[in-house]
Amino acid sequence: MTSIASSASEVKVQHRSLLIERGYEEFTGRLEQILGRFVASKLKGLTPDGAMEALKSMEGEQGFMIINIFDHGADLLMVGQRRKAKQYLIGNPFVAIQITRYDIRAALYAPLRVLVFESEPGRTVVEFDQPSTLFGQFGRNEVTAGAVESDGKLDRVIAKAAMT
Repeated sequence: MTSIASSASEVKVQHRSLLIERGYEEFTGRLEQILGRFVASKLKGLTPDGAMEALKSMEGEQGFMIINIFDHGADLLMVGQRRKAKQYLIGNPFVAIQITRYDIRAALYAPLRVLVFESEPGRTVVEFDQPSTLFGQFGRNEVTAGAVESDGKLDRVIAKAAMT
């Protein structure tokens, strides 16, 4: 018989919700232009130095890149709902490596998740959990410092995408 040890703890996370006075397509289009794109195939067969160079070439504003996009609005069409909503996985694999080498549990939150949806025509909502509160739970200065930096970077990227 296998034994499983279990533990649980409560974590206080700051959830942010930003109302943007900009249309959904315009905002998501700008966001996707500002951020780089992660392309895993560009890393195949590279040396560590070559991989670092390739990652650098994929970076967008603030060093972030889109790892993946889930179109939740398209998924909702399967149940007859029309909704404009995308979840972005945003981050940088190099930054994730720097953080997770100090505490592998930080991999639970890297990359970051950002939900963007249309609340009404001409208005877009951006929601995410504050990185410093997600990563801060591990009590490692090396992990928290990188997350605090991500707080500001994420704010700057969203503000730039929202600008008219």
